Amino acid sequence: MPPKTSLTRTAVAERALRIGDREGLDAITIRRLATELGVTPMALYWHFKNKDELLLGLIDHVLADVRADRSASDPWPDQLRAMVEALVRAMRAHPCLPDLLHAADKKSVESFTRATDDALGLLERAGFDLEEGYWVATYLLNSAIGLVQGQPGCPPPQVPPDQIDEWLRTQRIHLQSLSAERYPQMVRLADTYHTLPDLDRYYAFGIQLLIGAVEKMAASRPVAS
Repeated sequence: MPPKTSLTRTAVAERALRIGDREGLDAITIRRLATELGVTPMALYWHFKNKDELLLGLIDHVLADVRADRSASDPWPDQLRAMVEALVRAMRAHPCLPDLLHAADKKSVESFTRATDDALGLLERAGFDLEEGYWVATYLLNSAIGLVQGQPGCPPPQVPPDQIDEWLRTQRIHLQSLSAERYPQMVRLADTYHTLPDLDRYYAFGIQLLIGAVEKMAASRPVAS
């Protein structure tokens, strides 16, 4: 089958992400992609030489909007929060992204390098030296991944939608079966498992927790000129 001349790097990345989000990273292969896109595997090699390069390309594509505008007059905490929010949105939209960020060698990904450089610039304005800024940026990245992968009160992805109520009931029963004398707070927690949590509130709370911690530490440092 001849390759389609309209095939673009973006189209390949979007289809690969669709597969990864549904089935996990192991399901993404050059052959599978070629079949779904209706082209030969050789057509994909014009864009990505192998699967490793493809996975890096996916990160580069998804993180394109995680950036800071250094010319903006907004305070550094607002810009840093906006970057974390953009990262969390990308991971919520693409469930395979946290695993991608853990598995890939991100230092060769242009959008990741740019985002890191932007964050370091903001953190320097906050009063952190370069090494400290890199520690903070790494903390924010890993914490954002943890926010998305954690989602307390939510069932794991493999639980079908029609079984969520049963999953919630099982969690309540487990917590209610604990000793109220030894674990009173855990027993009370059972009441939160009647419905799924408000995820927008959860993410807003989590991001504020992260940025608030950085702001608190920055308050004790001299502000860079």
